[in-house]
Amino acid sequence: MNKKLVWYIKAQIGVLMFPLGLCLFGEAITQRINGHPWFWWGTISLIVINAGIGLMIESGLISGFPKD
Repeated sequence: MNKKLVWYIKAQIGVLMFPLGLCLFGEAITQRINGHPWFWWGTISLIVINAGIGLMIESGLISGFPKD
């Protein structure tokens, strides 16, 4: 696969996973307030948030588009 395409896919998946994790975290908070089971919502949300941040960092999103 092309290096730029791999970079783009990793960066976009990371950018999409981070807000998804935040939404799941909000759902966990809502479940806890309402007295429903919330542990698994919170666990999954933290996994998705960390995976999104990890993909963004690994893809080099902060340093910019690959030069080669």
